[in-house]
Amino acid sequence: MLGPPGTLNTITPCAACKLLRRRCAQECPFSPYFSPHEPQKFASVHKVFGASNVSKMLNDVPESQRADAANSLVYEANVRLRDPVYGCMGAISTLQQQVQCLQAELNVVRNEIIKYKYREASNVMPSSHHPHQVALLSSGAVTVAAAPSPSLHTPQPPPPPLPSTPSCSSSMYAQPITSAADYSTISGNQNVSYFG
Repeated sequence: MLGPPGTLNTITPCAACKLLRRRCAQECPFSPYFSPHEPQKFASVHKVFGASNVSKMLNDVPESQRADAANSLVYEANVRLRDPVYGCMGAISTLQQQVQCLQAELNVVRNEIIKYKYREASNVMPSSHHPHQVALLSSGAVTVAAAPSPSLHTPQPPPPPLPSTPSCSSSMYAQPITSAADYSTISGNQNVSYFG
């Protein structure tokens, strides 16, 4: 379909050559990665990085990884155009914050499950009627052991609370926690400088 190396691509120029209004040569560095059917991809990459920088970046990457590098540049450029201040870091920060909120919610739910298992075990076998003692392991399993003496029996204390982690305000299990400021993540509401 295309002629020998060094000849012009007379069929359809790539998106980069179309946007830059130049002839698309056979060895065009952009043609394998920027299809003429998706011109918006190169337009956003060109707007953020510039054509010569994109060409240099693609040439610095091994040929087997250039398609992935081009896709990464397209993603980074689109995110940078949507969020000019934080770019990809804004998206990464948002995802990290969601993970932390979900981990906190999971810990709260696990704590509730342990409490319910403990209550259920305590209600099923009260020690005044049965000569057994109920213990709740940290894994959530219930064990039953013989009590040493019925006259020395005291009620089991409630299980210790699990260590709390910061929770998300959108969660239905959220509990307000006051702690020192944590600057390991950046949200859209905070003005935190990257450089000092």
